Amino acid sequence: MVRRYTDRLATACLWFAGLLIIGILAWLLWRIMSAGLPHVSWHFLTGQPSAMTAGGGVAPELFNSFYVLVLSVLIAAPLGIGAGIFLAEYARPSRGTDLIRLSVESLASVPSIVFGLFGMLVFVQLLHLRFTIIGGSISLALLNLPVLVRVTEESLRTVPQAHRDGSYALGSTKWQTIRKVLLPSALPGLITGITLVAGRALGETAVLVFTAGMSVSRYPGDFNLFASGETLSVHLYAMLADGLVPDAQQIAAASGAVLVFVVLIFNLLVAIPGRILQRKLTGKD
Repeated sequence: MVRRYTDRLATACLWFAGLLIIGILAWLLWRIMSAGLPHVSWHFLTGQPSAMTAGGGVAPELFNSFYVLVLSVLIAAPLGIGAGIFLAEYARPSRGTDLIRLSVESLASVPSIVFGLFGMLVFVQLLHLRFTIIGGSISLALLNLPVLVRVTEESLRTVPQAHRDGSYALGSTKWQTIRKVLLPSALPGLITGITLVAGRALGETAVLVFTAGMSVSRYPGDFNLFASGETLSVHLYAMLADGLVPDAQQIAAASGAVLVFVVLIFNLLVAIPGRILQRKLTGKD
């Protein structure tokens, strides 16, 4: 009898915690969307920003956000997934391997502003690139790299050993086993990791303030890697910090709503095709 009541109490507490988190998330989304969506319009999404007059748009900032996102993921994903595969499948237990894992975990907890200062010292000052998209993208990739390494390693370790043994028994090499058996089985975890770092890249501010700059020197469709480019999150920060336009608060609220909406849509666009691809690769209907 006591065990039954204890089980029910634990279940109720877990349900309460889950519903509480969902409620807090829903409240935050409602506050952000209700404050920003009334100020979002087609002109706002496609217009140019204004320095002094009201009614400016965020088209260059939106373009820069996606441009930096794609570049940072293209840089971080191969390195992070490759390092995670090495640690999970090739690295032997040793002090060196433990030191690598400790270093990766330590880097994952470093504040983003430290990576921003590192990028400023290396790309802006040492290499004399000034504020550039490529400097911001590489700095952002370095910020997200430890997360991808750990997610990849843990995702591969969750694949049952029987999958490896069965593949080896059929005559597959280690690389064939990794490519055709382990990676498809670990794909949900990999997709989660890429989605997390992509969402972080879209919303990151500190790194890009010090590396990509806070000015817009490009128009949508300009792919110059060595031009500065303010992203939407940096634009939101600039409007709240020292915006000179009369409608700075409205622009910031609308930028926040657009940013949240873009992150949610991006997560869906990555997660749903990823699930379909994982079913095809594993042969599940």
